[in-house]
Amino acid sequence: SVRSFQSNLHSPHYSKHHTQATHHMLDQKYIGQAKCMLQKVGSWNFDIFLFERLSNGNSLVDLTFHLFSEYGLIKLFRLDLLKLRRFLVIVQEAYHSENPYHNALHAADVTQAMYCYLQEPQLSESLTSCDILLGLLAAATHDLDHPGVNQTFLINTNHYLASLYQNTSVLENHHWKSAVSLLRESGLLSHFPSEDRQCLETRLGSLILATDISRQNEYLSEFRTRLDRAELHMNNSQDRHFILQMALKCADICNPCRPWHLCKLWSHKVTEEFFNQGDIERRLNLDVSILCDRNSNSVAKIQIGFISFVVEPLFVEWARFSDTPLSHVMLGHMTSNKFNWTHLPQKDLRGTTQKL
Repeated sequence: SVRSFQSNLHSPHYSKHHTQATHHMLDQKYIGQAKCMLQKVGSWNFDIFLFERLSNGNSLVDLTFHLFSEYGLIKLFRLDLLKLRRFLVIVQEAYHSENPYHNALHAADVTQAMYCYLQEPQLSESLTSCDILLGLLAAATHDLDHPGVNQTFLINTNHYLASLYQNTSVLENHHWKSAVSLLRESGLLSHFPSEDRQCLETRLGSLILATDISRQNEYLSEFRTRLDRAELHMNNSQDRHFILQMALKCADICNPCRPWHLCKLWSHKVTEEFFNQGDIERRLNLDVSILCDRNSNSVAKIQIGFISFVVEPLFVEWARFSDTPLSHVMLGHMTSNKFNWTHLPQKDLRGTTQKL
């Protein structure tokens, strides 16, 4: 497409009309490729970075809208198409594009991963349509209006959000309340009975709050115990909700379980965001947070620790619950990626400077 455009550009017949026509053709080609990619949205190798480019920066809107259609949620819940599109657009715009990691692209990636988990037999055979609606909404909004710094920073700088939520799950509470605010602003669920709407908003909050990394061990311990005792029954609504919480937690931190080229890109993005926070802390004469000091950390060092102490324990238990080919693929990528961070030469660990 680029070569074709360049040849037209240098053609003696080049004109403004030709330029507009070429742009239109290229746009149509990219749109067609994006639609083609969505046919394989359930593949664990789905390249969200490529989809972001093909969708012209609208990966969260286009992917989530497609999944709502795929599941028949629009017809089933009588959702207005324009309201749904508007809701997804304002959600996407509420993410901060200047954040290297916690932006709309991360939300789209988490939503795609969530879809993969919803397709697993243990879930697909038991989840209700309401469960699926909640799972997709939570994935798309779970980091809404993320400021690009962590809870510790907000507390140490006496940020109003820390005071508002009394230093407890500060970011997650803000993401949840922001999601509820946009749901109401869009009127997407305005036709729901008031009691049903309030119940959905509460359950949405329960899912988003589960992504608080400071409560990781609490959720993991409960998951492990319930698996040991065979206490999880998918015909029970509370158990299904707990599994949705665990699925969202997995989706949120699944980057080390992706193929290496995707894992490496995400790792550099999250580390850049950490180091940016550290730079701000240093300028404010605050103690630099553990993972945020660029002078004493590297991408590899951070990733090895993250995989060893956070990712691996969670995904081992998820594989116990959902012993499927996907779980084995994820564990395989995770092991391989950890090996790469540990053993590959430094030049091979550098991030790809890819402009989206």
